[in-house]
Amino acid sequence: MESAESIELVVNGREVNVDGTVANTATLLEVLRDDLRLISVKDGCSPQGQCGCCTVLVDGAPRVSCVTPVRRVRDRTITTLEGLPDDLAEAWADSFASTGGSQCGFCTPGIICRYEGLRTKGADHNDREAAAKALQAHLCRCTGWQPVVDAWVAFGDHQRACESPVGIRTAGHRSTSAQRATIEGGVAQSVGPAVAAGLGGFADDSAPADALLAVLAEDDPTGSDQQWVLAETRSEALRLAGKVQGRRTTALFEPPIPVPEGDFDLTLRTSWVEPAYLETDASWCNPGGEPVTPLANGGAFGAKQSSEVAEVAQRLANGAGRPVRVLYSREDSVRRGPKRPPIAAGVNRDGTGVVRVARTPGITEAISRVAPGLEVQEVDVVGPPTSAAIRGAGWVEATVLLAGARGEVGWITAPGAGEATASVRADGTLEVSVRCGAVLDETVLRSYCTGAAHMALSWVTSESLAVDEHGELHDLTIRSFGVLRAIDTPRIDITVEPSTDDPVNGSDAVFAAVAAAVWLDRGCPEQWPIRDR
Repeated sequence: MESAESIELVVNGREVNVDGTVANTATLLEVLRDDLRLISVKDGCSPQGQCGCCTVLVDGAPRVSCVTPVRRVRDRTITTLEGLPDDLAEAWADSFASTGGSQCGFCTPGIICRYEGLRTKGADHNDREAAAKALQAHLCRCTGWQPVVDAWVAFGDHQRACESPVGIRTAGHRSTSAQRATIEGGVAQSVGPAVAAGLGGFADDSAPADALLAVLAEDDPTGSDQQWVLAETRSEALRLAGKVQGRRTTALFEPPIPVPEGDFDLTLRTSWVEPAYLETDASWCNPGGEPVTPLANGGAFGAKQSSEVAEVAQRLANGAGRPVRVLYSREDSVRRGPKRPPIAAGVNRDGTGVVRVARTPGITEAISRVAPGLEVQEVDVVGPPTSAAIRGAGWVEATVLLAGARGEVGWITAPGAGEATASVRADGTLEVSVRCGAVLDETVLRSYCTGAAHMALSWVTSESLAVDEHGELHDLTIRSFGVLRAIDTPRIDITVEPSTDDPVNGSDAVFAAVAAAVWLDRGCPEQWPIRDR
């Protein structure tokens, strides 16, 4: 039996003693985040070790802390973003803000640690391929990767221009920048170096140290009060809840809805897909107080609009008479979070046709608004919950079908009034133009449009969830969602057309235009994902 002897390690220059009982079971993530309150160390998938948000430096080398037992780093030196020299940390945060390499900011601290490890090994800041390869341990859903790689280059540019990287300047703190981010993200958002440093106001970051933690029991995650397990620490709550690591299946499942009967010029079937936001649903509440919003510094592409965690935190805190944190595991967010409603459709060259779609409040209206010639048939489908609030749900699929029917993308107008068009060059580069009124901040706008282009490409070519005939999800790990990695993402060229009109959302139109362009480029195959060539 292993000894309960305490262990020592050095964290950000300070000697830390970890109780032996804790050290026998705890991960490095748990010690850093829960015990030492180092909130730059984010938890996006623990204990899967697949998103990179909890990356720290161990003796100068990047390591994913959620799968590192703390006993394995006995007498080692641990550095988080908080432990980097102030000028260095500020320079990294500024480089991300100046390129649009951070939107919600949840993934950025881990990427900065990864980049710092790469920098200290002497990697060339002009080597974009080296930066992209280093990002294979990470996931970013917001930016489309290109601005993240730009940040690596930008840091080197400023380092070469100055004796030290101090002094990188960005306009990312201006009110117009936040205004553009809010228009694109759909909820109030902050922009700037502090966000890139992970200080975007995420719900769990601000929870009181003495708060109880509530997690769903693994055996029957129904959400009833009896199934929410309360404990003093995260490790104890997970143990009591019986949480196990998520899985990924090798089984293949067809899209859930058959194509409508009839003669159509084009048909399309889409699969279940995961919104894949990195900050899992979280909230906390004081007894008698108002719960902290789970939306934090981002809207999760519409997927958190109906999240239960705030209501649960308030109810449990009132019952316990103490502050309560409520946290979804990654597996919880996959099982319980809403998905884009899958469709099966047939369309004719004149824009008429039939769309069969998973029954979802508001989805018929979303489709009919942009494609009145399509008959919408809502059907019951066994599987995870769906929502019309998911980015572009319904109207994007309808817009793509109409583009396929006419054989060209053209200028696509989103319900928010932004316009975009897109094409795929012979070398795979995505070429995008967008009109969305006054630009406000071009760096922020380009970042959101690049992210939307990446999301569309990934959705059409590689993303799906395995859901069996009984509605059970078999893909519960973050890597199983099929989100394209940095090394798999082609160049994305964004042209922003200037305007003095009122600013409107542009990235949703980009999302639709790129989805249409990619589908047309691949020859309009019937089934998504079509698996990239």
